[in-house]
Amino acid sequence: MFTGIIEEVGEISRIESEGGNMHFTIKATMTPELKIDQSVAHNGICLTVVSLSEIQYVVTAVAETLKKTNLSSLEKGGLVNLERGMKLGDRLDGHIVQGHVDQTAICKNIEEKDGSWVFTFEYNPNMQNITIEKGSITVNGVSLTVINSKKNKFSVAIIPYTYNHTTFKYLREGDVVNLEFDVIGKYVKRIQELK
Repeated sequence: MFTGIIEEVGEISRIESEGGNMHFTIKATMTPELKIDQSVAHNGICLTVVSLSEIQYVVTAVAETLKKTNLSSLEKGGLVNLERGMKLGDRLDGHIVQGHVDQTAICKNIEEKDGSWVFTFEYNPNMQNITIEKGSITVNGVSLTVINSKKNKFSVAIIPYTYNHTTFKYLREGDVVNLEFDVIGKYVKRIQELK
């Protein structure tokens, strides 16, 4: 389980394909604190550390993960938001994040607003995911609050700290991002469907 509070931005130093899988080597300052078998969220995707050295580690994504996320579009030298699993007893500063991406979205607009930024994303509504005004959403692993909630579109306001300490400062219109919708909202929606 994660919180959506990004610890650092890692750099992809190598990508290898093996059958339907892809192995990503990530360079990150947190590497010495990691261990094999540990879960780390990469742009909101929970992946397991399979090997490590002093300054970098390797994770593997299977075909199903590659199909549902933006991982397959990443390139060597690309940057990813990183977060280790939450420790029991820690503060939940973001919201409950599982590291299971529901679908991707496209960045449709970026607007600077007097020291902050508003990013607007559009997603396929056929997957039945929803946002609500002032509800939680995870975009590339970052816990955010929804504004301007529509059927297949929403915006988020990004403060300077988040902008400078995540990959948001590198996002451009047309870029694909990972979305994890609020887990509580997903359960409520499912309960309503069963009635």
